[in-house]
Order: sequence, then C-alpha cells, then structure tokens
Amino acid sequence: MELRENQPLAELTTFGIGGPARWFADANTEADVEEAVRFARQHALPLFVLGGGSNLLVADEGFSGLVLRMQIPGIRRRNDADGTAVFQMGAGIEWDAAVEGFLLAKCAGAESLAGIPGTVGGTPVQNVGAYGCEVGELIDCVRVFDTEELKWVELSAAECNFAYRHSRFNTVDRGRYIVSRVDYRLRPGGEPLIRYAELERQLAAEGGERSLLQVANVVRRLRRSKGMLMVDDDVNCHSAGSFFKNPFVSEAELEAISKVAEKPAPRFAAPDAPGKMKVPAAWLIEQAGFAKGYGTGRAGVSDRHTLALVNRGQATAADVLALAAEIRAGVAQRFGIRLEMEPVRLGFAD
Repeated sequence: MELRENQPLAELTTFGIGGPARWFADANTEADVEEAVRFARQHALPLFVLGGGSNLLVADEGFSGLVLRMQIPGIRRRNDADGTAVFQMGAGIEWDAAVEGFLLAKCAGAESLAGIPGTVGGTPVQNVGAYGCEVGELIDCVRVFDTEELKWVELSAAECNFAYRHSRFNTVDRGRYIVSRVDYRLRPGGEPLIRYAELERQLAAEGGERSLLQVANVVRRLRRSKGMLMVDDDVNCHSAGSFFKNPFVSEAELEAISKVAEKPAPRFAAPDAPGKMKVPAAWLIEQAGFAKGYGTGRAGVSDRHTLALVNRGQATAADVLALAAEIRAGVAQRFGIRLEMEPVRLGFAD
C-alpha cells in the first residue's frame, strides 16, 4: 500500500470542494485495508473511507487523518436454487457500471437505481435509493472489516438495519466497519419494478415494451434533466446530489403544512415510520421561497432541481453550508420542519 501526504480531495469529489488529506492511500486488496487500519492505529489518526466522493462535503481545511480510497475490484455470480442470482462485487466498482452488468445479465431489481454516482462500497452505507427503490432491498450480505475486533465478517441484510437513507454503517456503527464487498440478489428474467409516479408517467409517454433496459434509460434521462447524472460540462452536476432528506411527518403536521402552503402537500408512504408520511423536501424548499437557480454567490440551488446545492465555481464548503443554513431556516420558519442534511461531512469540528 502506497501512502501519500497532503493529497487534494476536492478533485476526488463530485462537489469539487475541500482541502487536502494529511495522509491518503488506495486500497486495492483486503490486505491493504488491514494495513491502513494498522497505520491509523499506530499513529492515532482518524480514518475515513472514500468511495466515489458523490455524497461528500469536505471541509475547506481538509482532513487531518488518513483517507482510504476503496478500489477493490472483482465480480462473481452464483445462481441459487430459489431461482435468484447473487452478484458478489468489489467495493471499488462504479455503481452505474454494476447496474449495467445486471442489465446485460437480464437480472431485475436495480434498473430504477441507474445513473446514481458513486461506488458499490458506498451503496449499503447510505442505503442508496431513487425512484421508489432502495439498494437494501437487493443486498444479500456485506463483507466488512471490523476495525474494533480487527477481523473480517459478513453481515446479512437484516444485520445492516436498512431504512430510508439509513444503515448501521452511518448510525450506531459509524466508522467501525470498512466495506470490501457487497453481494446483491436479483431476479433473472424478472419484470422491472415501477413504483414511482414520475417514472410511470414518463414510461407511459414513451410507450413501447417496458424492458429493464428501457426503465434504466428513462431513469438516466430523468436524472440528467435534474442535473443528477454526472456530465462533465454541466455545472448542475457539481453537487452532492440530494442535499436534504425527505422529512417524515405526522397527519397533523401534514395538515398544518398544507394549510400554510394553501395547497395540498404531496406525500408518500413511509413504511419505515409507522403513522408518518414522507413529504418531498424539494417541495418544501420551493414553497419556502427557494426556487431553482436561487442564490447569487459561488454556491447556489441547482437550475434543475431544488434539492441539489451546486458549486458554481470556486465555492467553498463554508459557502455551501451558509446556503444550506439559509434554506433550513426558511423551511423551519414557514413550516416548522427542520430539514436534515444528507451528505457526509468530512473534516468539520462538529
């Protein structure tokens, strides 16, 4: 494992923001992971695992510890007696490339998750989801290095505690486990899952056979129209994707929101939160007065989607957080709802 000092991190994130890492290394094997953990322990350094940098905001001062970028490759497939196929994938594989592999194998389940930036290793951490589907529904198990017990273990999907943008990896066990491999269980020859109204409308408008590939391509086009598909010359892609989580609200809160807005608030079922409904954060932001393109500084709201904050050029992490604070305050003042930020923050004091 090669260690580098003062590695710039901005270029390794989709935001393009942040200072350097004091120490940096690539993990190409599980042995590299173990070596990195030993080095961090010996030098009393905090350790951060980097994937595709697509859900990350790095502090302007950088990070004083060791950043370990996961590059572990490898794909294996097995067919189980129940008719499903399990794909074992190294944590360093690009997620959209993994989805493309599922499509080529004519295996259903991940088509609505096409076009999401990042790597395989990051998918279980955030329980990545879009268009009515979450990756936790597909995961069979996750192979991880336990940095407390210093051993490799495999955690079942149930042991990962998946919920909306939630897992044990970003809550109770934050920083404890390093993902080296994720096993996904899909349905060979299965029909695409279409659960999202916007996706349904677009498919109906285009007509034709609803194949796995068609659904994935429609999802990618929808993501691109919102600046959520990585395109080099599109400033709207210089973001961390959705910056705020959709809040869960009670029926009483929903009625209050609708009364203030003087129109019915959109809502979605929230299976993970009994007695609650999920309200789109983008709708709340717009109703609070923050339209697409809001902001005149170096950080602003995307021209295409109010849920994304973008780096218009030379923005700092402080610029982004100031804009986020303004939006959160505006939504709280109008609706009494406190939005929760979604991206991981690295190098900040709090």
